[in-house]
Amino acid sequence: MIDLTALDVLSPGSLGYGASPQPGLVVRCHSVSDVVQVMAYAAETGKRVVPRGGGHCFVDRCPAGGIVADLSGMDRIEVDDGGVATIGAGARLGSVYPALHEFGRTIPAGCGDTVGIAGLTLGGGIGLLGRQYGLTCDRLVGAQVVLADRSVVECGEGREADLFWALRGAGGGQFGIVTELRFATVPEPPVCRIEGTWEEQEDLVKTWQDWAPGAPDGLTVNLSVQAGRATLFGASTLPPRATREWLREFTARAGVLYAIDIRLDVPYSMVKPTFSTLDSAAASRVRSEFFAGAMSEGTTRELLKGLTGNRRLAFTAMGGAYNRVAEDETAFAHRGERFLLEQVSEPGDPWVDEAWRTAHAEGSGRVYPNFPDLALEDPVRAYHAGNYDRLAALKKTFDPHRVFDFPQAL
Repeated sequence: MIDLTALDVLSPGSLGYGASPQPGLVVRCHSVSDVVQVMAYAAETGKRVVPRGGGHCFVDRCPAGGIVADLSGMDRIEVDDGGVATIGAGARLGSVYPALHEFGRTIPAGCGDTVGIAGLTLGGGIGLLGRQYGLTCDRLVGAQVVLADRSVVECGEGREADLFWALRGAGGGQFGIVTELRFATVPEPPVCRIEGTWEEQEDLVKTWQDWAPGAPDGLTVNLSVQAGRATLFGASTLPPRATREWLREFTARAGVLYAIDIRLDVPYSMVKPTFSTLDSAAASRVRSEFFAGAMSEGTTRELLKGLTGNRRLAFTAMGGAYNRVAEDETAFAHRGERFLLEQVSEPGDPWVDEAWRTAHAEGSGRVYPNFPDLALEDPVRAYHAGNYDRLAALKKTFDPHRVFDFPQAL
């Protein structure tokens, strides 16, 4: 019988174990050998395993009576002379950005400090530099993975190429436990931080859908809309004059005053945390979908009419470098979309489903893998589109006994 007593194990009733629903065990892994030990125990007991990178997920994937392999202790960050960053799967963005900043480097990734680098990357990775440099997973050049059979493999373009393809966008916890990721970083740019708020909504939303996805790659501005307030926010690597000209074009087309605050020459790593409150919160109820074109005026008006209290519509611009990668080049299949729309509210608010259905009539039917949605009728097709068949075949290859299983897994 495999003995886990030498590892950092939390069981029901242990301090730090948490509230229900919960797995049978949480094992805090501090090394690859710890992960291998967990997999050996799972093989012997027949228990399911879910990796947790230390961040958050929109849905609970903890297997009842199973094992959570908590990787938060594996969070080292190193950068070599060639600008390749090796990052442990337990690192969060709140530590990744400052660490890379010390080397004058960064990666295109998300905003929230608590976002885990592993989950973000494995599901794609959308952020304020993405329209210029692509998804977080587009910067991935290698990864270390513990497979269901307990083998430890290194993958990259020239090694375990099928697994490497799948890790770039299929979502976390599908094929194995990723313990380490390697990224080709980019020079950290100084950016113009952009934020503006208006009471007007309908014309702003309509104009944003036509304008933001087609803006220059160096300009990413998203839109958050609540009752009586629309907030434009983002960052630009363009020169300040060009940034202002593009934003003046936007406000002129939307028919609103140019009331935008621009802060110049801010290091990118310092801009990201300032927008964390505008990101979707893990504690909220979120549904979302990609859109290949603008919504009709009637649909836009209907969505805005339902905004009361803490309800929010969040628009994220795609286009640019996101869409200059072929749909089948990586597992992330959503390469032709113009924007992502999220409906966000408090748990239990029926408006989220009502608003999603209203928008869905004009959506692409595609959903970001990092925003799992348990209400989807055909989730695997929504997440993976034309890449699903290849991913399903790889699932059978790398995890034939479904050791890594959870609702909506491949």
